[in-house]
Amino acid sequence: MSSIVTVADCERVQASWYRTRTEILGGSLWDDGPLTWMSGADGMHLMFPSELPRAALARGVERARDLGVDIGVWLNSAVDAFSLANAGFERGWSPWWMTAPIADIGPAGDPRIELQDDSADYTGEHADYRAELALARARPRHSWYAAAYTRPAGRFAGRAWSHRSGNLAGVFDMAVWPPFRRRGLGTGLLRAVCAAAGAAGATHAVLNATPEGRLLYQRHGFVHIGEGITWWLHPEP
Repeated sequence: MSSIVTVADCERVQASWYRTRTEILGGSLWDDGPLTWMSGADGMHLMFPSELPRAALARGVERARDLGVDIGVWLNSAVDAFSLANAGFERGWSPWWMTAPIADIGPAGDPRIELQDDSADYTGEHADYRAELALARARPRHSWYAAAYTRPAGRFAGRAWSHRSGNLAGVFDMAVWPPFRRRGLGTGLLRAVCAAAGAAGATHAVLNATPEGRLLYQRHGFVHIGEGITWWLHPEP
């Protein structure tokens, strides 16, 4: 069944997630020819442009320089990246696109995992992350947030998101903090956010895996269907 999901599908869901974050969390979105720029708290982004005109790219770099933010470009590996290299971007990590039928991932139900639409877990230097949960409160619902807690102490131990776009659910920002790994919390988070999106109509999950996370996803039915590339620029003000 996973063969019906393509790399282009994964890219579409990734772009939808970034666009939704930009629109709901108060970022800026603008078109410059074939480029659609998104700007938010985590900098400026281009999501899978099919071409990279030099002049439009230069205008984006100038804006990032004025704002004092970095630029991240997510690219299909078939797109010519010469303009990025010429503009001083550095090649970054490669997303490993993976997919699985939601029915194969396994049921939710770990009592240590909670689906939430607000949180008191983020304080101090991480306090701004609480604003992200506006995504989980948007209606009609398209994004779900889950938090993991230890038992019996109830310590905040990790988080994950899913975002539905059509019949696909992207899994994003999934992490278990290092002291709490190898306790099954990653499995619980993955199943919780995928099941929530599945109940809303998603049939398959997609994600981009790091080498550290790939084995977890493989154990839950995910298969590798392709790779992409990221490029990054840290402009001097």
